[in-house]
Amino acid sequence: MANNNKIVVPEARAALNQMKLEIANELGMSNYDSMDKGNLTSRQNGYVGGYMVKQLVKSAQNQLAGK
Repeated sequence: MANNNKIVVPEARAALNQMKLEIANELGMSNYDSMDKGNLTSRQNGYVGGYMVKQLVKSAQNQLAGK
């Protein structure tokens, strides 16, 4: 399966990867970086992506609100 997700700002790739690892760790997946994602359930993989989006939206809202 091809990954069609393109990062609009390539310089953000490292920060996004770090965020992914931190969120996975918070969700109890401490070795997320080295684990085979194919062995995770859709729900587990979805939680990581969903929480990333939630945090990114929260950050954008705070920035727009001047916080």
